[in-house]
Amino acid sequence: MTRDPEARALPSGQPLTKFSLAVNRSYTTKEGEKREEVTYVDIESYGKQAEIIAKYCGKGSGILVEGRLKLDQWEDKKTNEKRSRLGVVLENFTFIGGRAPGSEEGGSAPRARGGNDTPSPAPDNGGDDVPF
Repeated sequence: MTRDPEARALPSGQPLTKFSLAVNRSYTTKEGEKREEVTYVDIESYGKQAEIIAKYCGKGSGILVEGRLKLDQWEDKKTNEKRSRLGVVLENFTFIGGRAPGSEEGGSAPRARGGNDTPSPAPDNGGDDVPF
């Protein structure tokens, strides 16, 4: 995450958390030169997932997200030019990269998957090592 998540509630009371991710890509050119590029992506999350992200994440946190693209369009009030921004509406996520900021010592942050805004429970495999 490039900055701390911004949490608030919509007029309906539904939680909303916005944050930004830096997506790094390393590659080698045809000439053998190593290069890196960074793409910054704005993310919106809603409901229980928004609450979890706001509680457990901060600038520098690693998070893997899945979601749908959302195109925002508006007119710049100063220049009257049409503007647009492509972002992601989060549907699923997993914390990555170790203990998240704010989690208890020795504990780990929860993982949330599923588009229903609730964390998925851990699979119950009856204590076996193989989950199938």
